[in-house]
Amino acid sequence: MRYNARHFDLSGLKGISDATLEQHFKLYEGYVAQTNGLIAKLAELNKDGGGVDEKHMPEYSEIKRRLGFEYNGMVLHELYFGNLRKNGDRAPARGSSFREAVDASWHSYQRWEADFTSVAKMRGVGWAVCYQDPSTGALTNQWIEMHESGHVAGFVPLLVMDVWEHAFILDYAAKDRPKYIEAFFSNVDWRAVESRLARKRQAAAA
Repeated sequence: MRYNARHFDLSGLKGISDATLEQHFKLYEGYVAQTNGLIAKLAELNKDGGGVDEKHMPEYSEIKRRLGFEYNGMVLHELYFGNLRKNGDRAPARGSSFREAVDASWHSYQRWEADFTSVAKMRGVGWAVCYQDPSTGALTNQWIEMHESGHVAGFVPLLVMDVWEHAFILDYAAKDRPKYIEAFFSNVDWRAVESRLARKRQAAAA
């Protein structure tokens, strides 16, 4: 198994410079490379198919733990870049599927956006993610720290925002994260967000 870095044509975003994107893409490519390298090491440690012996268990364990960080870093960046576009709309259109899902869960788009923004402003580095519960269709906003911690099992990520400082530090001072958040919303590709909406899971008895 080997992953290839994806290409994203995002030149000309509002408030997120091409210089920031260039550095960000390189960081993303590093996660892809690290993921591939760790997968190769795991395959080598388990090449006989009989499990890992006691001697190699410490190395195996560390690689397994590290893979979660590198792999999720790769995927989260793909989701982040994938929900941006040049000349994006500031908010989803009324009557759109995402807007309807927001209204059903939060009663108004304004309340949902205010909560998502509050998550994005939390101290520390991490990710703000709007998830959908596929069982109910409900939307919830979560803080993801260190790529692999904070995810809700089974929930579907719809809108992903990188709030590690590398995502904006060339454009804004660290204290000006709110300006970056506003820039992010000016570049959202709501069609991409809608494409991630999950159909409600059918009851087990159905």
